Amino acid sequence: MNFVRWPHALVMLVMFMLPALGFAAFPDKPVKIIIGFPAGGPLDAHARVLADQASKVLGQAVLIDYKAGAGGTIGADFVSKSPADGYTLLMANTGTMVINPFIYRNSYDTLRDFTPIARTAQQPLALVVNPAVPAKTLAEFIDLAKKNPGKYNYGSAGTGGISHLVPEMLQSATGMQIVHVPYKGSAPAFTDLLAGQVQFIAESIPQVAQYVKIGKVRALAMTGSERNAAIPDVPTMKEAGVKDFEVVGFYGLLAPPRLPADATAVLTQAFQKVLASDEVRTRMLQQGADPAYLDSAAFGAYLKAELVRWGAAVRKAGVKVE
Repeated sequence: MNFVRWPHALVMLVMFMLPALGFAAFPDKPVKIIIGFPAGGPLDAHARVLADQASKVLGQAVLIDYKAGAGGTIGADFVSKSPADGYTLLMANTGTMVINPFIYRNSYDTLRDFTPIARTAQQPLALVVNPAVPAKTLAEFIDLAKKNPGKYNYGSAGTGGISHLVPEMLQSATGMQIVHVPYKGSAPAFTDLLAGQVQFIAESIPQVAQYVKIGKVRALAMTGSERNAAIPDVPTMKEAGVKDFEVVGFYGLLAPPRLPADATAVLTQAFQKVLASDEVRTRMLQQGADPAYLDSAAFGAYLKAELVRWGAAVRKAGVKVE
């Protein structure tokens, strides 16, 4: 009998000792997601949709923290310098990961300074005006801005981000002139659009959809190749008369550099399960974000290609923050 019992007892002893020996299963404490923008913006809303389900999959609380400023670079820089243990992640967007490195001097290197975990969504932007602007269509707004150069302002989530570059690209494509007013995130920029302090904004659909539906703002066009289910009456850029103007941003999760392969695998597989949840997918689509999971390796390849694309756009726009 003792011969039978000893192996079992020995196994139990070893399992009890594993945490002390540094072999505890990952994760064994809460995981924190850092957002480089103020609370209340579209990235925050997206992270919250994912966090509840992720906590169930991982078996640990998934918390959200904010380190806003400089177009998301403060939060990104914080994560890039955090311990590579899998407990600190970055919820990032197109501007943070593939535009900022070309905008900010001494910025991080996306491919060197982060471990990709998962792309979670893709989404176009909506081109939106305050209802007081006397333009019902994008063509009318372009004509209005051309006839009144410098009269209309547009807000952005910060210099160099996608919400800055898209209006700059639109000006280049159409010849209109509007004035840039940068903010420290999407939420304050959108608040001032509602108040009429700025008249135009290029913003993610999750941020604007509910306000479009109740008439608080007017969406003139959206930058995807097909209409978006959250704002189905809003035309694409091509339908609105501006050809060859398709811009689709992304959201994704990254960790500090050199994250161990086992932790990377746990996290990327966890968010694959999260994105497969019908509840999560429904909530994302209602917000206007298209579920678009890529695993760690595929997300890394995607980032590499996007860096090439947006680097060219930044150089053409001539945007630089010293």
